[in-house]
Amino acid sequence: MILYNITVAVDDAIHDEWLEWMTQEHIPEVMATNKFMRWKMYKVLLDKEDGVTYSIQYFAENMADLQLYQALHANDLQARQQEKFSDQALAFSTILEEV
Repeated sequence: MILYNITVAVDDAIHDEWLEWMTQEHIPEVMATNKFMRWKMYKVLLDKEDGVTYSIQYFAENMADLQLYQALHANDLQARQQEKFSDQALAFSTILEEV
């Protein structure tokens, strides 16, 4: 199993809007690609003064499914977040393999 982890630091000013957009629009769009079996979202417990950080985890059956997602869908979906929230929601990804 492959875990595609997206970590996003979200400014307080857009937090509620971003969280609703993620759960109601973005994550359903990612899952509609049929490249992931399930997803989970966690709030990162940090002692920060501004903003909240989340870990969104997508579980792919294999690396081929993740690579297809990245080749066919990732750029467009990531561009939508960038267009909507600019630098108020900064993300980076990590790919992990279950051992």
